[in-house]
Amino acid sequence: MWNPDTYLSFADHRGRPFFDLLSRVAPDAPRRVVDLGCGPGNLTGTLTQRWPGAVLEAWDFSPEMVAAAQRRGLPAHVGAIEDWTPQPDTDVVLSNAALQWVPTHRELVVRWAGQLPAGAWIAFQVPGNFDAPSHHAVRALARREPFVEPLRDMPWRDVGQVDDPAQYAELLTDAGCAVDAWETTYIHQLTGETPVLDWITGTALTQVKARLTEELWQRYRQAIIPMLAEAYPRRADGTTFFPFRRVFVVAQVG
Repeated sequence: MWNPDTYLSFADHRGRPFFDLLSRVAPDAPRRVVDLGCGPGNLTGTLTQRWPGAVLEAWDFSPEMVAAAQRRGLPAHVGAIEDWTPQPDTDVVLSNAALQWVPTHRELVVRWAGQLPAGAWIAFQVPGNFDAPSHHAVRALARREPFVEPLRDMPWRDVGQVDDPAQYAELLTDAGCAVDAWETTYIHQLTGETPVLDWITGTALTQVKARLTEELWQRYRQAIIPMLAEAYPRRADGTTFFPFRRVFVVAQVG
């Protein structure tokens, strides 16, 4: 379902939260660094520059994304985040915009805190925009004909999919970690005829597209364009402002 080229079309915008997260992770000389949900590997590759002496481990559930990462020369593996278990020498676990896809991620991060060695770091960033106009439009259109039947049982990501920073801080503090948690709303300045649609096609609409025939997918795209244009109007200079809230958590195991 995942298209690396579509995802990378907004690489600069999607990369900024990764580096904002990474800036708060400060191990001296990590032995093993793990990227869970590595995607096409464009960001994962920077970890070898940050920590050249560390063993790098990368996972993603999408074979297409893993293949793209492997073409970059990265040791990427196909696997679900839920199935990952830390090796004894794991000192850094990173996950950038991936844990929102895992309903049990709260239990997972607590489990990792108990499995990782003292001093290890857990750092993740998840979108906090599930109540945004873009997501409302995606769900509202799915309730209309002729999309109702193929999208009837869609497991929509909703507001409760992720927690706020305080909830994650409480969770991991109780697990024995020192926690730094915060949120940021980025105002992405996008260009193009359908910039918001182009953005969510690479993320929020991946499952929608997978359930529709090509004809229905094209009809869905045409129907959502005016809905997104109303929610995110184009400015006089031709750009579109796209606010995007994200939640960040950095925890060091005690």
